[in-house]
Amino acid sequence: MTNTIRSALALLLVAILIPFLSAELPAQRTQPYDSTAFAGLRWREIGPFRGGRSVAVAGSAARPMEYYFGTTGGGVFKTTDGGMTWAPVTDKYFGGAIGAIAVSESNPDIVYVGTGESPIRGNVSQGDGVFKSTDAGKTWKHVGLIDTRQIGRVRISPKNPDIVYVSALGHVWGPNSERGVFKTTDGGKSWRKVLFRSDSAGAFDLVLDPTNPDVIYATIWHAYRTPWKLVSGGSQSGIFKSTDGGETWKDITRNPGLPEGVIGKVGIAASPAKEGRLWALIEADSGGVFRSDDAGATWTRTNAERTLRQRAWYYTQIYADPKDSQSVYALNTGMYRSTNGGKTFRNIQVPHGDNHDLWIAPNDPQRMIEANDGGANVSFNGGRTWTEEDQPTAQFYHVVTTNHFPYRVCGAQQDNSTLCGPSRSNGGIDIREWYDVGGGESGYIAVRPDNPDISFAGSYGGYLSRVDHRTGSSRDVNPWPDNPMGHDAADAKYRFQWTFPIVLSPHDPNTLYVGSSVIFKSTNDGQSFAPISPDLTRHDPATLGPSGGPITKDQTSVEYYATVFTIAESPVMAGVIWAGSDDGLVNVTRNAGKTWTNVTPKGLPEWSRISIIEPSHFMAGTAYVASNHYQMDDMRPYIYRTTDYGATWKLITDGIEPTEFVRVVREDPERAGLLYAGTERGVWVSFDDGANWQTLRRNLPIVPVHDLAIKEGDLIAATHGRSFWILDDLSALRQMSPSVIAWPSYLFKPRNVYRAGFNGGGGTGAAGGHPTGQNPPAGAMIYYWLKSPNQVVKMDFLDSKGALIRSFTSTQDPVMAADSVRGDSIRVARADSLKRAGVKEDSTTRSEARSEETPPSDDTPRRAPPPPRVPNKAGLNSFSWNLRYPDASTF
Repeated sequence: MTNTIRSALALLLVAILIPFLSAELPAQRTQPYDSTAFAGLRWREIGPFRGGRSVAVAGSAARPMEYYFGTTGGGVFKTTDGGMTWAPVTDKYFGGAIGAIAVSESNPDIVYVGTGESPIRGNVSQGDGVFKSTDAGKTWKHVGLIDTRQIGRVRISPKNPDIVYVSALGHVWGPNSERGVFKTTDGGKSWRKVLFRSDSAGAFDLVLDPTNPDVIYATIWHAYRTPWKLVSGGSQSGIFKSTDGGETWKDITRNPGLPEGVIGKVGIAASPAKEGRLWALIEADSGGVFRSDDAGATWTRTNAERTLRQRAWYYTQIYADPKDSQSVYALNTGMYRSTNGGKTFRNIQVPHGDNHDLWIAPNDPQRMIEANDGGANVSFNGGRTWTEEDQPTAQFYHVVTTNHFPYRVCGAQQDNSTLCGPSRSNGGIDIREWYDVGGGESGYIAVRPDNPDISFAGSYGGYLSRVDHRTGSSRDVNPWPDNPMGHDAADAKYRFQWTFPIVLSPHDPNTLYVGSSVIFKSTNDGQSFAPISPDLTRHDPATLGPSGGPITKDQTSVEYYATVFTIAESPVMAGVIWAGSDDGLVNVTRNAGKTWTNVTPKGLPEWSRISIIEPSHFMAGTAYVASNHYQMDDMRPYIYRTTDYGATWKLITDGIEPTEFVRVVREDPERAGLLYAGTERGVWVSFDDGANWQTLRRNLPIVPVHDLAIKEGDLIAATHGRSFWILDDLSALRQMSPSVIAWPSYLFKPRNVYRAGFNGGGGTGAAGGHPTGQNPPAGAMIYYWLKSPNQVVKMDFLDSKGALIRSFTSTQDPVMAADSVRGDSIRVARADSLKRAGVKEDSTTRSEARSEETPPSDDTPRRAPPPPRVPNKAGLNSFSWNLRYPDASTF
C-alpha cells in the first residue's frame, strides 16, 4: 500500500534557520553560475543493460581474461573476468564513438584507442583523435590526430609500443587533409602522415605482417556522405603495401587477379600461419574474397558470395586464423568462417547480427572477442558459445514516458526493438522488466496518457503498430501501407524517414499525428488516417535520387530525404501545430492544418535538419527549434526561439561548445525560460530563455544525447550509446537564481513525493550476476546551498504539527550524533530559529530522497552505526531521508 507522507522541514545552520525563498525568473540575461551551483546533482543510469553497436574490440595474449570493446557513442569498456562483467574505463577522460582499439603485445598495460567509427551511418558520431593509456585503462592521455574524426584501425609494433600506425578515414561530410595512414615513433608525441591519397579518400584497414612488422598493408576507401546519399567507391580506393615500416608505399590495387573497375571498401588480413598469405574482402562489381600466396603480387578470387559483401560500406571485414593457414573469418550480417582457404564459408552463431570487428588471441585461436550491433561477446571455444551482451550501451533515438506509477521510460533501440521499462523497481531495474511496445528499431513511440497500456510505435519503411498491453492485442496501423525498401525516395507518394515522428495531441488523446512528406492525422486509434498538410519539405529532385553507389545502393530509407522530421502541437492552444523537415523548413498552422505558413528562421543554414521543435508550455506563440547542420560538415549548435508564431527568430546558443551540434531542446513545464538541450557530447541548461547556456553533464558520460523528456520533476536523457539516464528532482534548478547563490545559505523547497516500496538496488552487481539499473533515492531529497564549506549544518524533519521526527547533523561529534538520532536536543533551537526566520511551524511540504535506514542507538553491547552525516560542502548539497521514524531498538 502506497502512503503519502507530509512533513515539515527545517534546516538549521549554526542554529540559524535557512528560510525558503521564491526563486524568481531572471528578467534578463544572467551570468553563468559557478559549477558548484550544480554540485549536488547526479545522473543515474537506469539501463536497459542490453548492448548497442560496437565496431572495435581487443584483447591480450598475455592476459586471457582481459578484453576491451568500444561503443559507438559511449567510450570504452573493459572486462577482467573474461566478459562476465564490464565497466566503462574512459568516462573521466573521453567518450563518444570508438573506431579502433589496440593492446601492445610487448606490454599489455599500453593501450591505444582511435575514436570515431568507420561504418559511416547517417547519424555517425565523430571522434576526437587518439588516446593512450599506460596503466591498462586506469588513466588516459590524448595524443593527437583530433581532426581525423573517423579511425578504422590502430596497429602497434609487436616489440616497440612507441611505434604505432593509425588508419584514418577523415571527415564523413566533406573533404579534409587529415586522413590516410599516420605513424608515430615516440608513443604519440608526434605523428607523420606516411600515406595520403586525396582529401576525399581515407585509410580504412591496416595490418602489419605477423612475420615482419616492417611489411604493412593498408586499404584506402573513397567514401563520403551527403544528408541524402552515401557514396562508397571511386578512383581513389585501393590496396597499398610498404616494406620499410610505412616510409614508402606501392599501389597494388591492379595486381593480377584483383578486380577491375571501380573499387569500394576493402578489408585485408595477413596470415600468421603462412608467410606471404593474404586475404582481401573487396567491394566491387566483381568483388568477393581474394587470396594471395606471394605477399600480394598475384591474387585469386576464392569466393564471390553476396552474403559476404552485401551492404559493403557497413561491413567488409576479414581476419586470418593465427594458427591455421586455411582458416579465415569474414564479418557481415552474420559471422562466417572458412576452413578451406577461403573457398566456402559457414555461419557461426553469435548473440547478435551485424558484425563489425573480431580479435583472436595470437597464442590461442579458441579465444576471441567479437563486436556487433548488440555489443561485444567473448568466446573461449572458437565461437561455439559466447558471453552475454548485458552492457548498458544501447542507442536510443527518442524517449517518451508513461503515466504508470512509477512512470516508465520508453524508446526504440538501434538494431533491436522498442522497449519500455520502469523508472524504479525493487532491488534495481532488471532487464527482465523491460518489454517490447511494438514498432521496431528506429521509430518514435507514443503512449496514450489516459491509458498508458496502449502504445503506438514505428519503424523504417513507414511501419506503425498499435499495441494494447493489457489484452496483448496488436495490429498494424500504417498511415500509408507501401513499404518503399529498395526504391528511390522519388518513387514514393509519401516519404517516411528512418525515424519518422509519431505524436499524440496534448489536448486530445484520440488525436494522433504522423509525419512523412506530409502530416497524417488519425482520430480513431489509427484505424484511418488523412493528410492535413501539403508537402512541408523542399522536395528538391536532386535530393530524391538513389541512395548509395557507385557500386552498391543502400535503399533502406535511412537516407530518405525531404521528410517531416519533427511534429509538435502547442500544449497551450489546440490547433497550433509546428512541423520541421530534415531539409531545413519550419512550418506552422494555427487552425489545425487548414492552412500552413513557412516560418523557417532567416539565417538557418541551407539543408539543415530540423531535429526537434518544442512549443512553449506558457505562451502559444513561443517555440524553440533545435537544428543541426553536421551532415554538411558544420558542427556548430543551432537553437532558435520565436515568440510570435515564427514571424521572427533569435539564435540562442551562447555558451554551448561550438563543436557540439544540437539534437533536442526542451522547456521546463514549471519554470518559464528554463531550457535543457541535448548535444553530441551531453546536456546543457539555460536559466534565461537561452540567452546563456552552461553544461549540465555532471557525471553523465560523454555521449550523444538524442532526446530529452521531463516527467514528474525528473529529466530523462535518451543517449545514443549509453542507454537511458535520469537526473532526479529538478527542484533546485527550478528555484535557482542569482539571489539564491548570493545568500550565505539557502534551503530549496522540496518537491512532492510518495513513499513507495522501491528501495535500494541497482548497479553492476556481483560477478556473474545480471547488472541492473539504479533506483532513485526512496524518500525525501533535500537540496540546499552553502556559500562556504565546512559549516555545522543540522537538519530537522517535523510532522505537520511541528513535532520532531528525525534530526541529522554534519558534525562527527558522537554526542551530537546520538542526540540527532534520539531527536531530543534541538527543539528549542528549532523553535527560536523558526521564529527569527519568520517561518510558521506548521509549514508543510512533501518531498523525496535517498533511503537512509539508520538504526537508533541503545545501551546494548552491539553499538548501532552512526546516522548519516549531512553534507556541508560549498555549493549545492543534497541530503536524503527515507520518510520514516526511527527504527525500534535492536539487541
